Amino acid sequence: MLHSVYVDEYLEKWKTGKYVLCDKNIKLLEFLEREILPRDDIYYFNDEKIEEYINFSETWYFNLDDWEKFIVPFIFLFYLEDDEVVFDEFVIIVGRGAGKNGFVSTLSHYFISSLHGVDNYDITLVANSEKQAKRSFNDVRLTITKRGNEALNANPPPEYKEANPADVYGEFEGYKSRITSLETQSEIIFVAANSSTLDGGREGCVIYDEFHEMENSDIPDVLGGGIGKTQWGRQFFIGTKGFVRGGYFDEKYARCEAILNGDEEFNGIFPFINELDDIEEMDNPVLWPKANPTLQEPLTTRAKRLIRTMKKEYTELNYSPSKRPAFVTKRMNFIEGDMEHSVASKAELEATRRPYFEFDDLIPIGTLDYGSVRDFASCGLLFKKDEDYAFKQHSFVVKQFADTHYGYSNTANMSGGEKKAPIKKWEDEGYLSVMDEPSLNPQHIVQWFVMARDLYGVQKIVADNFKLDVLRPLLEAEGFEVDFIKRPQSIHPLVAPRIEDAFANGKIIFADDDMMRWYTNNVYVKETNVGKLFLKKEEVKRKTDGFQSLVHGMYRANELDEQAEFVLGNINF
Repeated sequence: MLHSVYVDEYLEKWKTGKYVLCDKNIKLLEFLEREILPRDDIYYFNDEKIEEYINFSETWYFNLDDWEKFIVPFIFLFYLEDDEVVFDEFVIIVGRGAGKNGFVSTLSHYFISSLHGVDNYDITLVANSEKQAKRSFNDVRLTITKRGNEALNANPPPEYKEANPADVYGEFEGYKSRITSLETQSEIIFVAANSSTLDGGREGCVIYDEFHEMENSDIPDVLGGGIGKTQWGRQFFIGTKGFVRGGYFDEKYARCEAILNGDEEFNGIFPFINELDDIEEMDNPVLWPKANPTLQEPLTTRAKRLIRTMKKEYTELNYSPSKRPAFVTKRMNFIEGDMEHSVASKAELEATRRPYFEFDDLIPIGTLDYGSVRDFASCGLLFKKDEDYAFKQHSFVVKQFADTHYGYSNTANMSGGEKKAPIKKWEDEGYLSVMDEPSLNPQHIVQWFVMARDLYGVQKIVADNFKLDVLRPLLEAEGFEVDFIKRPQSIHPLVAPRIEDAFANGKIIFADDDMMRWYTNNVYVKETNVGKLFLKKEEVKRKTDGFQSLVHGMYRANELDEQAEFVLGNINF
């Protein structure tokens, strides 16, 4: 069993009720106790580095809070086999005022030092603006150049040199554009996200400040490319929830959720997420530590100042309601107003697990989502009887994509035992076909709909506009009516009420199709100024093609109401 005094104390305070923790905090601790701490045959804490860093921080900066001391051992958790770091990516989401910038300032300074002991361990601090990127940088520079800290400074003031000619000066040079360790030749620099000099090098560590403001993954893709070229490469993502929805933050947050829920391997990610579990908790300051771990009892002097400020801001909401969104989002780390949510809850998804009704005399609408010729396509049939909708789908996936993202050819994917999508299992159950070809041949889709017409009489197919320049003539040549949607997202606000009502009231039936439940679970609803949009929780692995195919069918679901029942008794033979 792995032990660190800082981790053990944190766990003990949680279990004895001394800490107020949110659901994701608790899931992290349960994950660590289940997956990490029992494995002293694989991992070890480097206690020397842990103590060195804490002593360095508390000597030159400030006393660390308990939550910071809890994270530190996992920064210095290593594999026994090769002494590489176990966690190379830390996602730290805390309410405003928790001290996350100060934390990464001390880490940055330590990482470039001779105590850390890695040569050329360069640190890049990146944020949306230069001002924000410089915050931690300036913390370090001012600490080095502060009067009284000459033991750090390689270039102390001339008057100090004259008064102390025998002194050995420090190892750090603190300039306005870079901070350097003369011992390790490591440096700290800062860059703005829109800088023309943004380029990945051989960083030992990249720290993304206020990463919730990033609209996409372009910055981490560039700067993270150098991680791994240097020993003990690490990335830190720090921020609050912010107001940018559907961007990089939401993708990262969704992946952290998947790890905490046990749906995905941790793969080096340490998800430390602090938030209210319910907006009503905002009215009880005792529960505020859920969003801001600095507020855990007993309060430090800084925490007392912070909570006084927060209580003042909370009171002001009665007189300035316009300040509420900032307080809720930044202080409480909560997205209010249903700005985003899953399209269906777990209970609503489970309610889709019912047998299909009889399809006799019912003609379905055909549906198709064909997002890319190199990954997935989903064909569907939407039936309606009374108030219930039944959806049958079949997907096609290119083998190379299935191998790359789901380990399709690995034996571990055979029965859905992995926490990733069990492609082989769904293939065996008949819900998808894996095609070993460079790009998906549209004839597979045409042939599937021909088969569906023979079985169910489908005549009309509603589809997105992608590749319909190829598909439409092929489908029409087979006698199908093709209703194509030029801009699929434009129909989302129109169809959202129908879809949300159908899930909320148990009107959707997927029967035994777990792949369709997977598609649906990968979707979140985003509120925009034009209405609700159905978007992916994660861009690559969390496919939504089957759900988008359902959306296309629900767009024309009124036509199912107009079907005349086919009654043999009305026909004269």
